[in-house]
Amino acid sequence: MDRSLMLGLPILLCCFTVLSGSLLHRDDTDNEIIVQEDNYYGQGLQIIQCRMCHLQFPGEKCSRGRGICTATSQEACTVGRIFRKDGTPWLTFMGCLKNCATVKNINWGVYLVNFNCCRGYDLCNEML
Repeated sequence: MDRSLMLGLPILLCCFTVLSGSLLHRDDTDNEIIVQEDNYYGQGLQIIQCRMCHLQFPGEKCSRGRGICTATSQEACTVGRIFRKDGTPWLTFMGCLKNCATVKNINWGVYLVNFNCCRGYDLCNEML
């Protein structure tokens, strides 16, 4: 694999992790339960929970950063997927992301990156 791409992957994943705020709430346990009494935040904006996984390779379970994050009013649940140019899945990551935007087919060397965002319901990024 191209050395520059392998050096760029940690940078991409680090940016995602920092933006999602998950460095502050990192927990490598297999199961994490978050209980909230109030399902609304601020002025009627719904708080949602998002599935979180920093690294998941095709056909495998989440290998780093598995858990649940709570999206603030400025955040959304997101799923990022990296594909080889031939369409073969290579890596998936998910979590909470501030100023999330759904974008398709960002060129990253020999890879394409897709980001999908949602706020419709708890764990909405599991099915994206």
